Amino acid sequence: MKSMEGIQHKTVSVNGINMHIAEKGEGPLILFIHGFPELWYTWRHQINGLAALGYRALAPDLRGYGGTDAPDCVADYTCFHAVGDLIALLDMEAPPEKEDKVFVVGHDWGAIIAWFLCLFRPDRVKALFTLSAPFITCDPRFKPIETLEVLLGKDYYIVRFQEPGEMEAEFAEISLRRAVLELLSYRIPDPLYLRKGNLFGHPLDCPVNLPPWLSDQDADYYANQFQETGITGALNYYRNIDTDWELLAPWWKSQIQVPVKFAMGDHDLVYTMPGVKDYILNGGLKRNVPFLEEALVINGVSHWINEEIPDQINQLLFDFFSKFN
Repeated sequence: MKSMEGIQHKTVSVNGINMHIAEKGEGPLILFIHGFPELWYTWRHQINGLAALGYRALAPDLRGYGGTDAPDCVADYTCFHAVGDLIALLDMEAPPEKEDKVFVVGHDWGAIIAWFLCLFRPDRVKALFTLSAPFITCDPRFKPIETLEVLLGKDYYIVRFQEPGEMEAEFAEISLRRAVLELLSYRIPDPLYLRKGNLFGHPLDCPVNLPPWLSDQDADYYANQFQETGITGALNYYRNIDTDWELLAPWWKSQIQVPVKFAMGDHDLVYTMPGVKDYILNGGLKRNVPFLEEALVINGVSHWINEEIPDQINQLLFDFFSKFN
């Protein structure tokens, strides 16, 4: 596959697990953090593009994904575990005595983890570029899952993901391959509901309608990886949302203290969640991220922004990070 040319792969031991990483290029390091249900592979265009522009692009599979170990216990997927993995990775690949700060890029869950990384260890981050998921401070007076259920109902996908084993069994009924491709193909700017017995609302005898930016080869890569490893590890991040909220109580009202740029599409299902648009456009995000350079909302673009418009994202990354070299 052309998108894989020149990308090197290896497995490293970090924070008690074996982590698969993909990398390419030489120069200042950019750490790319993927979301759900993604892999290092979601960054293939950025790895090639930024490596060609003089950066070292490094993209791991997060714990529970792809070639990285997947601990069995749900409790092993908190924000502290995820950030701990990445700090250990940076200590190995960009030790502080050689490169004390790195650039960080995150999408979806990877953006959430990137925000946490900057919250816990701003000393290791030169600048942050996040896609699709804005920073939201945890308010310990509210439970996130309970709040989402009240606002969006019991069939809302995040609520449905909570019970261990339940969604795994339902995905298996339609085939995990189909479930992963349906998720990666969801590009409607509305909440995703997964109703029992009719998960995605499409006839099972019809193939998944892939978006134009996802080739059959791309679909095969994603599907084969999840068929090999399962999806439990990926779902376990969602099962720790309430736990993360409790763990983050000491950081309530804390701000992100690194330079940031944020981008998302106006057809992103996150953008249309209750209150998100107003929070981004009317100063809420800026209050919590005082060094936010820009919150860019791109017309007509879905949740899968880095795959849908890779050249534009690559240029935005290059222009932003060039200011700090």
